[in-house]
Amino acid sequence: MLKGLDPLLNADLLYVLRAMGHGDELVIVDANFPAASMARRVVRMDGVSATRTLEAVLSVMPLDDFVAEPCARMQVVDDPDVVPEICQEFQAIIDRAEGRRFQLGKIERFAFYERARQAFALVQTGETRLYGNVLLKMGVIRPA
Repeated sequence: MLKGLDPLLNADLLYVLRAMGHGDELVIVDANFPAASMARRVVRMDGVSATRTLEAVLSVMPLDDFVAEPCARMQVVDDPDVVPEICQEFQAIIDRAEGRRFQLGKIERFAFYERARQAFALVQTGETRLYGNVLLKMGVIRPA
């Protein structure tokens, strides 16, 4: 056990987060996402929701404030303006973690898949709600 860390952050996920650098992308995906067939690295979080995983990740990972949209969700197929409830939850978690509003962008399904293929790692959760996928771009920790 480590003091001060969310207990959900297992050794594999901590390794990935620590190895990432500014601008690298991490994608948290739902149970339906084809993670194993498209990712360079996959960390499995079976039985854990995407929202809970996002909370744990953002407890240690800064978002990139050098770009307009450091986080994005997969848009709904055939209805790109709909914001699923899980994505509204993603937005609230991001805002709480960062202490301000970061615009949660949206990416068309196949474009999201392509970004996921290029990501540093994918975290596959046990999330069963559809569109439970969120992409995060690593920011920086500034000196005190």
